[in-house]
Amino acid sequence: MVAAPLAPPQPPYGEPQAPPPPAPQPGGPAKVALLVPLSGSNAALGKAMLNAAQLALFETGGDQLTLVPRDTGGTPSSAASAARSVIAEGVKVIFGPLVAAEVEAVKPVAAAAHVNVVAFSTVESLAGGNTFLMGFLPREEVVREVGFARDRGLRRFAVLAPNTTYGHLMTDALRQTVGPAGASVTGMQFYQPGGEVETAIHGLLPAAAAPSAPDQAPSAAVPPAPAFDALLLPEGGARLRQIAQQLRSAGLDTKAVRLLGSGLWDVPDIGSDQALDGGWFAAAPPEARRDFEQRYRATYGSEPPRLAALGYDAASLAAALARGEGGPPFSREAILNPNGFAGVNGLFRFTPAGLVQHALAVLEVQPEGNIVVSPAPQSFQNIGY
Repeated sequence: MVAAPLAPPQPPYGEPQAPPPPAPQPGGPAKVALLVPLSGSNAALGKAMLNAAQLALFETGGDQLTLVPRDTGGTPSSAASAARSVIAEGVKVIFGPLVAAEVEAVKPVAAAAHVNVVAFSTVESLAGGNTFLMGFLPREEVVREVGFARDRGLRRFAVLAPNTTYGHLMTDALRQTVGPAGASVTGMQFYQPGGEVETAIHGLLPAAAAPSAPDQAPSAAVPPAPAFDALLLPEGGARLRQIAQQLRSAGLDTKAVRLLGSGLWDVPDIGSDQALDGGWFAAAPPEARRDFEQRYRATYGSEPPRLAALGYDAASLAAALARGEGGPPFSREAILNPNGFAGVNGLFRFTPAGLVQHALAVLEVQPEGNIVVSPAPQSFQNIGY
């Protein structure tokens, strides 16, 4: 299927479509590949990312590009086959795959063909050489939050995290960030996913008074102040709300200790739980993404998942690279343009190590809706994180 940037976006992948336009002649639009799962457990997300990419080409007037989508099938071998297929068609750059194992399989195929890969994974070890990571990295969220918290006078940080790869990534990012920021980590506890959390909470608040029984009057004892000013909670969904309530019951005063979140907090109903009120988390500027979501709904009649915006930004990046902004079209030099690129996730650029850097905002959780307490930088000049 070929995206037609000068006509309305096509229906979702797999549905009946109009005949594609004629194949471009030599010297015509450049081909760029989008490797996403269009079958398997992540098919809905992959189709949404493809829809978003087509929408971007239509809106940005990407008449210099032909989009070549391929199904990664949800396996490394299928992803590698998809990469070989698009390379045989002469694509100039590959966007995707989505998950780490598929990126690992595509890397050597693309490297042998001297084709750059801009993947959606967040596993930093995959970056480097001809591979760049476009997904939101846990480290950049932590750096932004800690920097803002330090500006507000907070200097003692703690973390309560699941004993998972993600939980350890966020914890390691906090430990590596606080020192250069002139702060310290004064508490760190892990809990098993799906297991009890009380032991970990009381490891952070060992002297906190036990909560009163439901049929008793609240205890008049004032819990001792914790040894930290901010607590990182890299958790989401119902589990996050449960833990926040348990922290309050254990005596943590969230007016005195600022809760810090992660990308898992970036959901519309995060403010429905009073235990999270006032918490901070770093995220893409919300205005541009809301506008994108409205346009997506108007075009496709469905709600885009959060990661669909990466598909839009990938196509926007492809259009910028085709114009030769920052270097020869689709070259490493062009990808490393220090001025960055604009997308619905805000401003972003890549480092020589292949890692993405987003210009993130800091949002505060409020019952009536999250508010921006620190706008995203408008350029990378003198960026403070």
